[in-house]
Amino acid sequence: MKHQPIVFALGPRPDLDALAEEFARTGVISIPNILEEDCAVALHNLLRGRDDWSQVINSGDRLVELDRKTRAGMDSAKLKQLDDAVYAQARYEFQYRYETVRVPDGQRERRKSKDPLAAFADWWSNGEPRDLLRKITGFAEIEFADAQGTAYSPGDFLTGHSDDVDGKGRLAAYVLNLTPRWRVEWGGLLIFHDEANAQVSGLTPDFNRLNMFRVPQVHSVTEVSRAAAFRRYSITGWLRAKAQ
Repeated sequence: MKHQPIVFALGPRPDLDALAEEFARTGVISIPNILEEDCAVALHNLLRGRDDWSQVINSGDRLVELDRKTRAGMDSAKLKQLDDAVYAQARYEFQYRYETVRVPDGQRERRKSKDPLAAFADWWSNGEPRDLLRKITGFAEIEFADAQGTAYSPGDFLTGHSDDVDGKGRLAAYVLNLTPRWRVEWGGLLIFHDEANAQVSGLTPDFNRLNMFRVPQVHSVTEVSRAAAFRRYSITGWLRAKAQ
């Protein structure tokens, strides 16, 4: 698959000190217009135009990965059986279902790749973008950002979890939202759980908005409604302390 190169550029950030103060106080930040408009539009077009998405579903600790060709070849009975299994586990256990395009973690592999997603991940992990992320989060030890393209279709979701995995060096999680039009009623909201006080708070997937939070925090992504007119596209990952 041949992709057009993308010029990556951050939007102006006169509010940088205020963002850093808010993240230090709350551990959560939502930043509008994180990229220059043309860059955000190009990334959306890249994600929407790809055909190499794979659906990822967990079955307990096991990962099931299905490309679009495989799913297209499944009959209605098999698709229903898979849906039933996903929702059965989601009732009581950790469960997710969405589509992904993976990006290598290593800088060498990223720079050898011709995929603009790999080029974005390399850019996001160095220079001005990394300085910005370090400033906002207060984590001077950020070495790189891992990344993946994600697409949530109607019925996709991610149940509550904390992102805390030993040995990964995860300092903060981020969601760079890349769907130009989205309604709150369509779901796909990033929700933070405060079970002690029986409360939740959430962030919407507005276009060109960076949602970011300190790890660990219990959070989930609400199910995308059948009413949604588009997939919920984003680039997601973690800001990490250990280079690969």
